[in-house]
Parts: sequence; structure tokens; C-alpha cells
Amino acid sequence: MSDPRVIVALDFPAAPAALACAARLSPRDCRLKVGKELFTAAGPALVETLLKRGFDIFLDLKFHDIPNTVAGACKAAAGLGVWMLNVHALGGRAMLEAARDAVAASVRRPILVAVTLLTSMGARDLQDVGIAGDTAAAALRLAKLAHASGLDGVVCSAQEAALVRRECGARFTLVTPGIRLAAGSRDDQQRVTTPAAAVAAGADYLVVGRPVTQAPDPAAALAAINRDINTGTRA
Repeated sequence: MSDPRVIVALDFPAAPAALACAARLSPRDCRLKVGKELFTAAGPALVETLLKRGFDIFLDLKFHDIPNTVAGACKAAAGLGVWMLNVHALGGRAMLEAARDAVAASVRRPILVAVTLLTSMGARDLQDVGIAGDTAAAALRLAKLAHASGLDGVVCSAQEAALVRRECGARFTLVTPGIRLAAGSRDDQQRVTTPAAAVAAGADYLVVGRPVTQAPDPAAALAAINRDINTGTRA
């Protein structure tokens, strides 16, 4: 059975475009990510449709609230049968542990990861919200909190992946957005890297959106990314 490392972000405003894109991809070659815009527009029904098509789903809703509310949200997400879901590490230890306990009690336990810092954030953004240190130091601090709280891994920039891998161990799952082929556009991402470099740094799964979804041939674009991944060697 294949274990695709690319998670294609279906960042569309409504279900028809997302389903049309998914129809051009194969569950053998990728998993799919459903985020806030699409889930708000299309709801659980879209997730169920994609699951029936054979795709593993990363439900990217970045839960961040009081512990009881996040626990309930994680329980509901797990009940959909998703493969992975996430919360914000900035929610703190009690919230992270509540999320952990909620998914542990589910019939089909999803992978639970925490977002460290958004890849759109740079040093000035951290200063604006009162987070001390540079992006690497802040991301590592939050990753270690998620690890200590019993989560399966984190979403982090590939530029911090090697550091997180070294501190949190080989079994800690690292999901890295901000992936672009060398010749691709950075779009609104500040901390980006290539697929091969992300894998070499220790990433397990790579989130890729526009380079696939906006390509004239999404399947061909995905194949190019998978080829690039195969040239990397996990640290």
C-alpha cells in the first residue's frame, strides 16, 4: 500500500472546484488537505465525499480555544474519519493535552499535530505579537511543548525541520508547508524550501497547494514534486 508524502492543499472557495481538482489526482500519489475556507463553505459532506474516493484527509482547521472546546472539536473531527488534524501549539499545554485525550478515545485515531508558527510569519510578525526570539527558536519551543504534551508531531517550516527533528526524535511527525520547486513562485510564503530539501531536513509530509492545484496539469505537477522528493534523504 502506498504512503504518499505529498499533501495537496485544496484551497478552493467551494466544493465543485475542489472536487474537480481531486478528480485529476490519485490517492496513490497524494493525500488531500481541507482547510478553513473550503470546510466553511462545503462542510463535512465534502470530507466524506473525498474519503469515499479513497483519499486520506488532513483536516486543517487549526483549533485554538479553551481546552474543553478544542477537545470537542477534535472528537468531532476524528468522528469524520480524517487521517490527520491539527491544533495551534500557542493554545498551551492544557489545550494540547485535551486534544490528545479527545483523539485517543476515538474509534479511528487520527494523527494529531500542532501548528508551531505560520509560514507567513517572519521576525517582525513575531515582535508584533510579543513572541521572543527568532522564528527558529520560537518554532522549536512550541514543537517541544507539543512533544511534551503527547502530540504526534507538528506543522513547521522545513527551514526548522532539522532542528525540531534533532530535539524531538525520529518518531515525531513533521509536516511542512511552504514547499516550492526551485523555479516556482513563493506566493505569500516567507519561509519556503524545495521538496528534496524538506525531506533531507527531516520532513515526513509536505503540504503543497498552488504549485499543484493551479498547474495546467495537476497530476504532472504532482509527479514532478514526487520525483524531487525521491532525490532527498531524510536527516
